[in-house]
Parts: sequence; C-alpha cells; structure tokens
Amino acid sequence: MHFFKIVFFILYLNCNVGFSQSENDVYGKINVDKKDSFITLKAEINNDGLLHIDKLFYNLIALKKGKSGNYSNNKQSGEFSIKPNEKMEVSSIRVNLNEDEELKVYLFVKYREKLISKDSVWILPKKKQQEIAVKTEEKDFFLKGIVVDEAITKLGKDYHDYFYQMYLLSGIKYPFIIKIKEKPGMGRTSIIVVEAEDIKIHEFFSRPDEEYLKSNVRVALERLYFYAKQREELRKKSKM
Repeated sequence: MHFFKIVFFILYLNCNVGFSQSENDVYGKINVDKKDSFITLKAEINNDGLLHIDKLFYNLIALKKGKSGNYSNNKQSGEFSIKPNEKMEVSSIRVNLNEDEELKVYLFVKYREKLISKDSVWILPKKKQQEIAVKTEEKDFFLKGIVVDEAITKLGKDYHDYFYQMYLLSGIKYPFIIKIKEKPGMGRTSIIVVEAEDIKIHEFFSRPDEEYLKSNVRVALERLYFYAKQREELRKKSKM
C-alpha cells in the first residue's frame, strides 16, 4: 500500500514539474504594423512546449496620449487555449496615431490568475524619440495616473467616477495601472473590486448610497498609498 502511495506521489510531482516547465514555454509578444497614420497592434501567443495548455487569459491595453495631454484607452481581453508548438493571434487593435501623439501598449498573459508573460510597446512622437537615448527608469516608462473602467453597472460606473475625481484631487499619480472591476454579487448587488497590477487592493458589495461609495473610495485610496509605498521599498531593495 505504501509503495503505491509513493509511486502516485512521484507521478503527481513529475506531472506538476512538467506542466510548470511547459507553462514557462508560453509567452506573448506585440506585433506592430504601421500604414500611414494607422497602427495595427496584434497580440501573438507562442507555445514552445510539448503540452496543450488551457485556462489561459490575455489582456491587451492600448493607451493613447493626445496632443492636449488627455488619455484614451482601448482594451481587449479573453480566455484561450494553445496547442504544443503553436503560434496564434488572440487579439488586434487598430489605432489612428498622429505625429504629435504617443501610444503605449501592454500585453499580459496569465494562467489561472498567475502572470506568466508580458510585453510592451512604446511609440513616441519624433521630438520625444530624440530626447530619449537610453532605457528609462520604471517611473518614467509607465504611464502615471491611469484608471481603467471595467464596471458593468451604473453603480460601478458611479464608483469609478467618484474614485477618479478623488484620485485626481489627491495630486498623486502612481506609476501603475489601476482597474475598477465589477462582478455579480448576491441578488441585485454586485461586487466592486479595485486592482493595482492585477492585485486586489479593495473589494466591497455595491449599494445605491453616494456616501457609502465615497467612503469606499477613501478606503481604496488609503490602501493604494500603502501598496505603492511597499512596492517602491521592494524595488529599491532589489537594486541593492
């Protein structure tokens, strides 16, 4: 009996190790195709491993900064599976980009909520391209102050508006993307989630009460402050 338990454990361990190695063989990249002022961004996923992998999730985000300094975003996401030694295009975004505008694109690939690959493309106006000759620090590379609205109900969108207003008034612009997400709750309620870099910062049940929503904005902003502080401390330690 003990022998069969040992054999089963070894087989289980080998399967997990093998899958982990195959998971590392999956990676994504952004392909750029430019024609006149139109840019087509294609999210390509490659599997160099020997296993078929499902329950994969991609998130492609294109953030455009206009001449006036305002941002607009276009995002696509979805679940997919990929065969061994397969290369596939999971998404594409077409953007009209003028010479005085800039574009930053991010691709994230996750397996069961775990980030396994990421890629980014940064397209700057010619004037800025001349100013940047070396790789910049993370705080300069990532867009600051971006809040992505992924709410699905009016209450969720109201919360996003309250959050964004208070965030702007705080004068702080974090060097990472913040998401306001929403998912079904119990009965007629929903669950509103605030995420930073796909990490849950705050979560609560929605309620048609303005002060209640605003109080949850304050809680989220406070937690974001401590998250950003710890994040910066870890980043500094990693450079030592």
